[in-house]
Amino acid sequence: MSTTGSDVILDRMMALHPKIIDLTLDRVWRLLAALDDPQRRMPPVIHVAGTNGKGSTQAMIRAGLEGAGQRVHAYTSPHLARFHERIRLAGELISEDDLTALLDRCYAANDGQDITYFEITTSAALLAFAQTPADYTLLEVGLGGRLDATNVIDDPVMTVITPVSIDHQQFLGDTLPEIAGEKAGIIKRGVPCVVGAQDDAALEVIEARAARLGAPLFVQGQHWHVREEAGRLIYEDETGLLDLPRPALLGRHQVQNAGMALAVLRHLGFGDAAFEAAMTRAEWPARMQRLRHGPLVDQAAGADLWLDGGHNPAAGDALADVLRVLPARPTHLICGMLNTKDVGGYLRPLAGVADSLTAVSIPGEANTLPAADTAAAAARAGLAASSADSVRDALAAILSKTPDARVLICGSLYLAGQVLRENG
Repeated sequence: MSTTGSDVILDRMMALHPKIIDLTLDRVWRLLAALDDPQRRMPPVIHVAGTNGKGSTQAMIRAGLEGAGQRVHAYTSPHLARFHERIRLAGELISEDDLTALLDRCYAANDGQDITYFEITTSAALLAFAQTPADYTLLEVGLGGRLDATNVIDDPVMTVITPVSIDHQQFLGDTLPEIAGEKAGIIKRGVPCVVGAQDDAALEVIEARAARLGAPLFVQGQHWHVREEAGRLIYEDETGLLDLPRPALLGRHQVQNAGMALAVLRHLGFGDAAFEAAMTRAEWPARMQRLRHGPLVDQAAGADLWLDGGHNPAAGDALADVLRVLPARPTHLICGMLNTKDVGGYLRPLAGVADSLTAVSIPGEANTLPAADTAAAAARAGLAASSADSVRDALAAILSKTPDARVLICGSLYLAGQVLRENG
């Protein structure tokens, strides 16, 4: 891939702080003040936090808003193939020229002071959103919520907390209530908050913060309900029932994500066009994405090739659910993970639905778990496991024995990004 002007500036930004993650808002507030506080000049914000489903839920909210004729900004992270994926301006990915100009301005305004890569690039996104007209801004939290660089919006129109589970303990705490407290940090005084299905321990923390701030909650199972029935999605709340197509995104967990999106759209006053579009038009790469073209697909020939970036125990459960309902076919995993993840917790649900796992290391990732360690964890989880030097080598080994296999590349968004870049 050729180097662009934005790549050069992004590389410089990586050197502005010795840590990749250092949760605090002080540096962000300082830079935003130097940029004339763009966070105060943005279109109405919907702020999304949670452990699982943030990206998919946001994608469905965006599809719904756009289906109703709204212009929508969106911020997500991490990117998969190109940084530009993180910033969507009024429906379009940010251009190279605009991104370069924004990054340049933020780099100059920061004046060489300590700031993390995520903090300065988030500031650039907020500046972009303030400069471009739109009807709504969707902000996805990067990590946690309370001290995340996106948590600088005083008056969002809504907040959303997707299901909370154990992840990123080194930054957010070791217990579910601690982690839920960090996620609940995005709740603002008097601002409605849609809450997805939660364990009681997490919900108690979320409810307590909302009560302190007088923030109305719309909780799955209390104020709204969602289910799949006869191949349709049924959503119910106090205003009535919606009978819709099931989500375009695959998996039982996407039904729950769809419910959160519908709760947001309904609260904002949108109607049938938004609801239908949220279900049928949402796209979200590397979430049970079927690969249909490119060098890897050519190599796979008669095989069925899929990609998923989930990486924690809840994601393993969701992935196993999807594999159970797909048509019967020999299923083999190619898996690469980071050494910061609960590898066993992710792999155990997959042991009952996959025939084998071939482990790989993630190229270019300092925190990759060595392939041999991933294979050992898979064997302990009950999977027939081996390792390979690359995804291509793993695919060749699987297809030499099972040419018509279903092959799922999984375990990390960083691995998914590598695959998408290499596969075009």
